[in-house]
Amino acid sequence: MAPRPYWKGHLKLSLVSCPIALYPATSSSERVAFRQINKKTGNRLRQQLVDEETREPVETSDKGKGYEVEKNTYLPIDDEELEAIQVESNHTIEIDSFVPAEQIDDRFYDSPYYLVPNDDVGQEAFAVIRDAMKKKGMVGLGRVVLSKRERPIMLHAFGKGIRGMTLRYPYEVRDEKEYFEDIPDLKSVPEMLKLAEHIIESKAADFEPENFVDRYEVALLEMLKKKQAGAPVSKSAEKKGGYVQKGNVFELLKQSLMREQPNTKKPKKKAATGQREMLLPIKGSKQPEEKKATKPTAKQRKAG
Repeated sequence: MAPRPYWKGHLKLSLVSCPIALYPATSSSERVAFRQINKKTGNRLRQQLVDEETREPVETSDKGKGYEVEKNTYLPIDDEELEAIQVESNHTIEIDSFVPAEQIDDRFYDSPYYLVPNDDVGQEAFAVIRDAMKKKGMVGLGRVVLSKRERPIMLHAFGKGIRGMTLRYPYEVRDEKEYFEDIPDLKSVPEMLKLAEHIIESKAADFEPENFVDRYEVALLEMLKKKQAGAPVSKSAEKKGGYVQKGNVFELLKQSLMREQPNTKKPKKKAATGQREMLLPIKGSKQPEEKKATKPTAKQRKAG
């Protein structure tokens, strides 16, 4: 089943517009998730809202929002009051400007989305906007309202579609100066720098995210597999020592260089399958699809 769009609206460039649908480009739904349960009965627990002062349960209809103006003093805010300040762009992504992608500090990146045309009428306008950005090597900057909050969004051509990346506001990005100001101004010794550069060269590789393995998820599923099968499960974590370097940095760099071998071969690509597929079926997990038989090529048929 195709995923449902997270948002529907229009993409607008000056007087040109087209209907679009917005889909999240990432998902965490495949991670193992736990529910709170009653250890005595095994039943799932439900949270109940309680008044902090009276300790009495609160009905859903009495739940509201409040802004804390001082300690334990709240200014009540109604949903209607919030709706009244909604900005005009709540169903339109209007491209305000175009900038080179390299000018955007990646600390401002927030959440990625896919933009696709939402009907046949807007296909041509969508393609023109996409191809023009690709040809000029620029990304578009606009605004979108998601969950009642307006966010800046960066748009750029991505395959046959457009990828959007919501951006953080400046007040959401911390200034590095307050973290780096106490780092002393040291200049690396040329000989040590050369050794470090050689180590980097020996470990150089291509970015292949399919080789990433969520080791915690694998260990977690292995534990669930054992527990489901009735096998004993360890309740004590293995303690590992910290990595504390001892000795002269120059000597450690030389030893490191001798240990590291140049990457002459690229690592084999792993199948981009879910972590769960290597373990027993667990309720709620997706099972791998059977591989479709591929037809032999003309050359193979001739050889046979």
